[in-house]
Amino acid sequence: MSKTYLIDGTLYKYLTSSGSIKHTQYYFRPLPRQSKTADLKLNRDKVLSRCYEIPILYNQHTAEITNNSIQLSLF
Repeated sequence: MSKTYLIDGTLYKYLTSSGSIKHTQYYFRPLPRQSKTADLKLNRDKVLSRCYEIPILYNQHTAEITNNSIQLSLF
């Protein structure tokens, strides 16, 4: 499970990072029911200035799979 971050008023979960140590790119995906739907790619400087961890939502992105549907739970 990934941590939850608040970036420009939208909740995102951390996906992965790539690149070199000096030029790292971080990838985030918005949580369901957010106003933005596209993945976000930020460099190290933008992450340090615009990204805030939301510790209360850590490890709460669960999915329950049944025969007919998938239900996501945030809280």
